[in-house]
Formats: sequence, structure tokens, C-alpha cells
Amino acid sequence: MGETPVELARATERRLGVDEMVARCVALLRHGDPFAEVEFIVWLAGASAASEMRLRTPEDDPSLLYWPRVWAARALVYVWDDAAIPAVLDALGDDAWRVREMAAKVVIAHELGEAGDRLVPLLSDPVPRVRAAAARALGVVGEAEHAPALREATADDESQVSTRAAAALRSMSRRLDRDLLD
Repeated sequence: MGETPVELARATERRLGVDEMVARCVALLRHGDPFAEVEFIVWLAGASAASEMRLRTPEDDPSLLYWPRVWAARALVYVWDDAAIPAVLDALGDDAWRVREMAAKVVIAHELGEAGDRLVPLLSDPVPRVRAAAARALGVVGEAEHAPALREATADDESQVSTRAAAALRSMSRRLDRDLLD
């Protein structure tokens, strides 16, 4: 298929309309049955989704079925309705790290300020990519009370995390018009 994620999301939006597309993404994020939504999932993610879904069966360990949630969250970056907010906030606590990371990207794309308190624990996530995404998201939506956690994250052993945390603090300082760096 070769389409980019944004092209796939927009094409799905044209097929279904915003309301139905967002509702189906939300259902997947809430651990809905991906096998009931294979065609929809392929619309969202293209050939890679078709291959992944062919590898899986309903009898598989549920922990292997995280990709449909990742693709649903990714589609919400490009096609949005506020009805998705609760599911995105819950996805920040998903068992699968890729879902947590993508949910943080949705927070950034739609500036979901209500995610701030849920992002702070992700600064201690075992996966560096999740920690980095959480720091970046806090730079966009965080408030002054989130600055201490970001300052602590500037000492993270992973440079991608410490760099993102420092940039987030600078961004928050500018956005909130106060020095949060110390």
C-alpha cells in the first residue's frame, strides 16, 4: 500500500467519517476485539497490519495483541475528536510500552493538559522511549508542579530522556512565563 500513517488515517476518515473512526479507535484502545476489526485495522495501518493480524489468533497471549492499540492511537494523532480523551488518558497506563509511547504523542498533538499528572509516572517508565515521550509531552502540557519531576529526569542515564527533559523544562518555562529550570 505504501501510504504514510497520515494518509492512511485520512483515507479511513473519508470512508467512515470522524465520529465512527474515532469511536472505533477508542474501542481498540480500550482493548476491544482486534479480530472483529481486522479490516478497520488494515485501513489504519496498511500492509504491516495485515501481516501482523495474519500472525495472530484469538487464542494468542493477549500481550501479543498490542499493535492494534498502537495503530488506533497513532490514527488519533491525525483524526481527532475530544470523545477520545478518556481512552487516550487510560492508554498512558497501558501494559504495552509502545501504546504508552504513542498515547504520549497523542497528548502532544492535541495538547491534552489533563494528561499532565498521568505523564509524571511515565518519567520513571522502564522503557527509555516512553520516558522521553513523557518528558516531551510534559513540555507541551505540563504545569509548574510537574517541573520537579522533569528536573529529576534531566539526570536520566539515557541521553534521549535527559535531553528531552531539559528541553521540556525550557519549553515549560517559556510557555508558563516563569523560570522552572532550578
